[in-house]
Amino acid sequence: MNPAWTALLLSLKVAGWATMLNLIFGIGVGYLLARKRFPGRDLVDTILTLPMVMPPTVLGYYLLVLLGRRSALGAWLQDHFGFSFIFTWQGAVIAAAIVAFPLVFKPARAAFEAVDGQLEQAARVLGISEMAVFFRVTLPLAWRGILAGVLLAFARALGEFGATLMVAGSIPGKTQTLSIAVYEAVQAGQDDVANTLVLLTSAVCIAVLLLAGKLAPGRVANRI
Repeated sequence: MNPAWTALLLSLKVAGWATMLNLIFGIGVGYLLARKRFPGRDLVDTILTLPMVMPPTVLGYYLLVLLGRRSALGAWLQDHFGFSFIFTWQGAVIAAAIVAFPLVFKPARAAFEAVDGQLEQAARVLGISEMAVFFRVTLPLAWRGILAGVLLAFARALGEFGATLMVAGSIPGKTQTLSIAVYEAVQAGQDDVANTLVLLTSAVCIAVLLLAGKLAPGRVANRI
């Protein structure tokens, strides 16, 4: 298979898994911070938003410290399962998920905060359980904002470079995503390969951003 398409498929795989993880945890944490008040809530919000402003290479270093074989977690995984996240596509997924997490978490929290609490209370008065209120009232009213954030996170994960390179490296066919392949092609003077990879990345990201823009809550409200 053409190396460009191999890198594209690997990037889509990594971004897809990273987005799935962010969808689960982003919705959970976003709902928790939107509905619950507890000491240190603002600090938690700040820490979870850090990947938006922190250099990806710094995040990659933290992941190396946390997941490397010399760390407690890395040593435990190696001793009990014979597995390491370092230099694997799974490690690339973890790196991309952490970098893109705020793009799901922040819109999810805002979307949940925008849901009218009286509608949720009316459902409770009718005897609906808390879980049913969430899935039948809260989530359907917030899904557009969440989905827009998920698409942005997918685009961010697709283009992730710094943290992914530090954690997963650049192994062709195994951990070399599109953004890393572009870097390697430029370093090797392979301008034709770099141009192809750049066009592929740009086309996918533009399509995702256009779709995210159509799902943005503000745009929907302006049409009503």
